[in-house]
Amino acid sequence: MHPDIIHSVCWNSNGSLLATTCKDKTLRIVDPRKGQVVAERFAAHEGMRPMRAIFTRQGHIFTTGFTRMSQRELGLWDPNNFVEPVALQEMDTSNGVLLPFYDADSSIVYLCGKGDSSIRYFEITDEPPFVHYLNTFGSKEPQRGMGFMPKRGLDVSKCEIARFYKLHERKCEPIIMTVPRKSDLFQDDLYPDTPGPEPALEADEWLSGQDAEPVLISLRDGYVPPKHRELRVTKRNILDARPPSGPRRSQSASDAPLSQNMLETLLEQIKALREQVQAQEQRITALENMLCELVDGTD
Repeated sequence: MHPDIIHSVCWNSNGSLLATTCKDKTLRIVDPRKGQVVAERFAAHEGMRPMRAIFTRQGHIFTTGFTRMSQRELGLWDPNNFVEPVALQEMDTSNGVLLPFYDADSSIVYLCGKGDSSIRYFEITDEPPFVHYLNTFGSKEPQRGMGFMPKRGLDVSKCEIARFYKLHERKCEPIIMTVPRKSDLFQDDLYPDTPGPEPALEADEWLSGQDAEPVLISLRDGYVPPKHRELRVTKRNILDARPPSGPRRSQSASDAPLSQNMLETLLEQIKALREQVQAQEQRITALENMLCELVDGTD
């Protein structure tokens, strides 16, 4: 079925079909159980450099390749009608092959080019232009390769929606993408049920011709609410300001009468302030009574 080197292979959601790209510039849909090519499209991208193809959640084929003028290009195809593409967009001029990573839960495809220092991501929808550009993540160092963490490996407590592992010359760098949310609750819209580790079919069942969608699991059990620190207000106690430890200074005979005099002075000042406050309260009360009488007189 493939006369030359195979560049990429991708299963559809229920494991019944394979999408392959080959060095002969042909995009094929293969039934692996029958060993037949169900559909094919020659020169989905006219350039000679390698193509990549993946299945989307809607059953379409998303491809990346090159134009005849060596411009990088992405396309969306309906496997039931390979004559015309659903969408075809030119991107830029570069030699790096675009590697697509697809998140079926959010219908977002991430494009990582070999030798690039950026990651572009697009949303695939049922409305024109079908492939919508969202944003670009940029960094300083180019990537030699890229790995993609499955959804059930993400930290849902931090609203993490994607995690890449960027291969450098001598290290592997994790790149984490999050959606900022103010709420500390589990975000149902970000984390719908996703394929779990349990197989939907046994090998014998699949070979007999049965098809089944993946067994979905909820990520809610992986959510750990953040720990809130309890806010406490503490007042400083002046009694905690103790004199420094060490040998105490001997008190002279003249210090004791001086401290007694200071205490008596402070008591007298406090008494005077108290009398002043009481006098002011009486004056305010008298003024309020006079104001009431004036208001009653005008009425």
